[in-house]
Amino acid sequence: MSMENNYVGFYQDKHGITQLGRIVLDGWLFGMIPDTEDCAGWDLGRMQNLMDRVEKEWDKYGNLPSRLPPDLRERHIALYEKATLDARKKGWDPELGDED
Repeated sequence: MSMENNYVGFYQDKHGITQLGRIVLDGWLFGMIPDTEDCAGWDLGRMQNLMDRVEKEWDKYGNLPSRLPPDLRERHIALYEKATLDARKKGWDPELGDED
């Protein structure tokens, strides 16, 4: 499989918080991958597997962070606040679409 089909990794993703980036964040949130794993070099099949596991876990909470238990809710806030801050430093604007 060519490198174009592999995820660049959360920390190398120049597009801010992408769909794949959210999967990594949620993988960290739910302890499915270690905090040191940013999925760099993962093929799309492996990313899909993680996405399926993440979605199944989110289903338990109605896909709402407000329904997470307090410890996970606090971790979610911390992970997403840091990710948003880091992405904005790279020039990401959540108001712009992927094409902007």
